[in-house]
This record gives sequence, C-alpha cells and structure tokens, in this order.
Amino acid sequence: MRDQERSHRGSYFAGPNRLTRRPGVTLPIHLTTDRWRRLTEWPLAVAAVIFLGAYAGAVIGNLQAPNDAVPELIMTVTWVLFGVDYVVSLVLAQNHGRWFITHLPEFLVVVLPVLRPLRLLRLVRLIEVLHRTAGNALRSRVSIYVFSTAALLVLVAGLAILDAEQNAAGANILNFGDAIWWAFVTITTVGYGDFFPVTPLGRVIAGGLMIAGIALIGSVTATIASWFVEQIKGAPVEREPAAEAAPPAHQ
Repeated sequence: MRDQERSHRGSYFAGPNRLTRRPGVTLPIHLTTDRWRRLTEWPLAVAAVIFLGAYAGAVIGNLQAPNDAVPELIMTVTWVLFGVDYVVSLVLAQNHGRWFITHLPEFLVVVLPVLRPLRLLRLVRLIEVLHRTAGNALRSRVSIYVFSTAALLVLVAGLAILDAEQNAAGANILNFGDAIWWAFVTITTVGYGDFFPVTPLGRVIAGGLMIAGIALIGSVTATIASWFVEQIKGAPVEREPAAEAAPPAHQ
C-alpha cells in the first residue's frame, strides 16, 4: 500500500495538467503562453508606466551621471522584468524557433540599450485591455485603439527623439515641447520641416514614426468609411408614389 502511495505521489498525469514532484506534495501546474500573458499583462503595464516616469524625468531633465542614478536604477529593474517575461514566454512557446522569429523586435528591445524607449510600447498591452471594455461595436473598439495608440506613439517618439537629439551638435530639437510638436507633425505625415533630426538614431526614429503614421491614417480612414457605409445602409429609402390609375374613358 505504501509503495502504491509513493508511486502515485511521484508520477505525472497525462493530459494538459502536469504535476510537479515534491516530497509528499503533488501540485498541479498548467501554464501556457496565453495564461502567462494574461497573468503578466497588468504587472508589466504598471512596470512600463513606472519606466515611462523614470525615463521621461531623465530625458526632460537632461540628467547626467551621477544625477541620473535613481532613474537608471528604476529603468534597470524594469528591464530585468521585461527580460524575465521574454525568457519565460520563449520557454513556454510550443515552437521556440518560430516564436523567436515572430518576436524578434522584443528581443532587440531587451538586448540593445539604445532601443530602451521602445519598452514603452509595452503600454500597448494596457490599451488592448482597456479597449476590450469599449463595447461590442467594432468601430468604437477600433477608434479607441487607434487614437490611444497614436497618442502613445507621439509621446514615446517625442521622448526618444529628445533623448537622441538634445545633446548632439547642430541639433534643433532641444526641449520637450519641440519634440512633441515634431512627433505630431511627423506621425500625421505633415512634416513642416521646422524641426528635424540630425543624428542617425533620430532619423531611424523618424522613419519608424512615419511608417506608423501611414498605418494609423489608413486605419482612421477605414473607420470613417465604415461609419459612412453604416449610415447609408441604415437610412430610410424614399420611394416615389405610384402613379394613379387613369379613370376609365366614358363611352
């Protein structure tokens, strides 16, 4: 009897729920990539907001060592959290190679310090969570997602371009207000030309923002077009009254 109990405690059940071996304890574990994402989307969104505050303070204040010790510590801690999330997601993926290729930007954001502003795009997950509560209407969900993403991209691009440009020789984007104005006119593809990047990194940021702006404008155009189509389909159709029958001729 004791041998059977030991065998049962040290065995694994077949099926989606696996059991871990521990002395005298059997714990069910069922962790998938989707479940991990659901568990971590809010904590990582909070971490991204904290990173945003630390990064914005360091960039707008143009902090240099050793005055940037506290923001750098906060950004390092959030980087570790993002790195752990990336590794766990990779381990949980069924096809590791395919997941790595399809999530290559996340790998570059974690590995390359120069791309640290892109960690703020983790807030897109928060936008995804919020837009689920926007109702069942597809148009309202798309509208909230598009405009929220556009505002986030303007903020991220403004901070990133200021970080890249403000200490460069010959730069003309020197404060947060000019950086946000540049990001706004760039994402809308207006491009007045009053402010422009002079560093290679700044030009890369500009190119990415232009591509994102074109995609967002396409989404907004499609949303407005769908609204017009819906209004036209729902409008009552006016019909001309039938011609009255002519009275019969008198013999």
